[in-house]
Amino acid sequence: MKNAIIMAAGKGTRMKSDLPKVLHKVLGMTMIERDLENLQRAGAERIVAIVGYKHGMVEEVLAGRCETAVQEPQLGTGHAVMQAKMLEGEKGLTLVANGDCPCVRPSTYAALYEACRDADMVVLTAEPEDAASYGRVIRNSDGTVEKIVEFRDCTEEEKAVREVNTGIYCFNNEALFEGLKMLKNNNAQQEYYITDLVEILKNQGKTVKAVKTDDYAEVQGINDVQELARAEAYLKTAN
Repeated sequence: MKNAIIMAAGKGTRMKSDLPKVLHKVLGMTMIERDLENLQRAGAERIVAIVGYKHGMVEEVLAGRCETAVQEPQLGTGHAVMQAKMLEGEKGLTLVANGDCPCVRPSTYAALYEACRDADMVVLTAEPEDAASYGRVIRNSDGTVEKIVEFRDCTEEEKAVREVNTGIYCFNNEALFEGLKMLKNNNAQQEYYITDLVEILKNQGKTVKAVKTDDYAEVQGINDVQELARAEAYLKTAN
């Protein structure tokens, strides 16, 4: 069974609009609908969208097309995934996607599913021209993932790493929900972070791998109208 969870709870303050961010349109289709279609083309059979801000509007758009779960309050990425309780107990794979990343190709999602057949967690990574303040993906000598380090916590050596976390993952579903039970919110923001699952699963002797996209533009999230325009231009070229 191939499941997917779409993170779609945010308001998108930088869009300067009352419309939920994922309902802004890219080439005539809302971001979340485009992401939903791309996941289905990649083979996702059961999809749950995690909604929050003005969730009634998002639920109306998705009615009959996928399941939804409400995240209120919003306490981090790990907490968002926890809301997909209907998937707990399912066997198979679960891909975690971002509702504001409408440019991710179905083939990229399919590659994540394939890589997770012999792993418990797979991180989608990329190498942007400017890695800036993105979390760095630190690999072991055998190519597996050692850890994901937030930029503010990086050593100078880790800052030199070009490979960054895109915030898109695939999991063995049973390992995912087992790991979620162990997430802690003992950080400054008191939030539950999905990236902490790397350490949790590795401590359980489980395998964490990474798949790198060769096209950073496809995984860039949309946070403002300039990035929305950039995504539209990219899709026109890609299509």
